[in-house]
Amino acid sequence: MTDIISNKKNKYLRLLEFALISGGIVLLGIFAVTKVWSENQSSESIEVFEEYVASINVDAEYIQEHHDTSLWSVTRIKEYEEALELNKNMPLGVLKIKKLKLEVPIFNGTSDLILNRGLGRIIGTSRIDQQGNLGIAGHRDSFFRGLKDIKVGDSMELKTLSGNDHYKVTSITITHPDDVSVLAPTDDSTITLVTCYPFYFVGHAPERYIVKAKKEFNQESS
Repeated sequence: MTDIISNKKNKYLRLLEFALISGGIVLLGIFAVTKVWSENQSSESIEVFEEYVASINVDAEYIQEHHDTSLWSVTRIKEYEEALELNKNMPLGVLKIKKLKLEVPIFNGTSDLILNRGLGRIIGTSRIDQQGNLGIAGHRDSFFRGLKDIKVGDSMELKTLSGNDHYKVTSITITHPDDVSVLAPTDDSTITLVTCYPFYFVGHAPERYIVKAKKEFNQESS
């Protein structure tokens, strides 16, 4: 009888082991697919943004002087409409941190869909081309993982329709999720990067990692 019970126990343990291994493989597969999808979406969004910037840089003066498209050529109208079509899914800008090998699009809002595609402008903070405190959120286990290696004094670049602006990191702090003071308005042009912390915490991370950077006016916008 003892042998029968022991055999059944071993059988159940083997089945449990098989189930756990299979579940782990499935989770790894899901993670890999999600990561590849996020990276592809990010790259495509940057391409859309750059194509749109190129189109308006070429035709900016013409479009400003000729809002009435009834005077435009068929080709010009088609190109303009194509540019507007690109604008529908176009990011607000692109954040580049050369040290971290990071170049990622910024969208408006912080929904799960947006943060899976790139970074999100925190609603209620400064708009991307305005002076003030621009809050940008990102996931600690994807695009913002590299923030663990950033230091005070490091540089970052914000690409927008108005050009490229350069910022320097002025502070790095860890705070709790309810601390909204980090997003308070500022008189100068500031970027506040927000992600969860600790970076490798299992589950919902209890704190927030805050990186602040101020615009450098000695750099020329391109």
